[in-house]
Amino acid sequence: MKRSKINSIMAEADQMIRSYGFTLPPFAYWSSAEFKARAEAARNVITARCGWDITDYGAGRYDELGLFLFTLRNGRLADLQRGGGMCYAEKLLISKQDQLSPMHTHVIKAEDIINRGGATLVVELFGSDDQGRFAEDRGGVVFCDGIETPYGPGEKLRLAPGESVTLMPGDWHAFWGDGGDVLIGEVSTVNDDETDNIFREPIGRFATIEEDVDATHLLVSDYARVFGDA
Repeated sequence: MKRSKINSIMAEADQMIRSYGFTLPPFAYWSSAEFKARAEAARNVITARCGWDITDYGAGRYDELGLFLFTLRNGRLADLQRGGGMCYAEKLLISKQDQLSPMHTHVIKAEDIINRGGATLVVELFGSDDQGRFAEDRGGVVFCDGIETPYGPGEKLRLAPGESVTLMPGDWHAFWGDGGDVLIGEVSTVNDDETDNIFREPIGRFATIEEDVDATHLLVSDYARVFGDA
């Protein structure tokens, strides 16, 4: 993806988020230079990989296959492993009309996917086999707004604004906006986008960036390059 395209997506996303009464945290608006200058104070933001995350899954077709995310807060895997402490994460996502977030599951993360506003969010579901692999002939059970909801293989949930689904590890899912763009909330256990996204098809989690202009704001995928082990 071109950096100029990413900058434009950031501006459009911020406008949409504000239109639904949400405001991103102050560090979201730091320039690259300010982030570098405040790296020591922002160590927790960097190590938790909070911030802007825009991906085309390496396919180069963002409007068809892509997702906007902003990680607001993220816990510690060590806390999750010992059973106490900061074991949660929260994100805002934007799924554009007919923009696919491809079929995947998680090994550790359970998550609530919440339609915070906009159009209908379609969530396509499949179950797992006994080894946790994608099973095209299996369904499962999720909770929609706390209500137990069985699903068949390939069933499509349609979530209106205010509605949600709870997905557990092994619930394979893909999603997209139907009838317009959707602002999505995600509340989950600790999030590790490096290792805990298991895609049905071989695909990259992060975009490859073409630096045609300077970055308005850093992406989480920029942190390792800019900050090293900070």
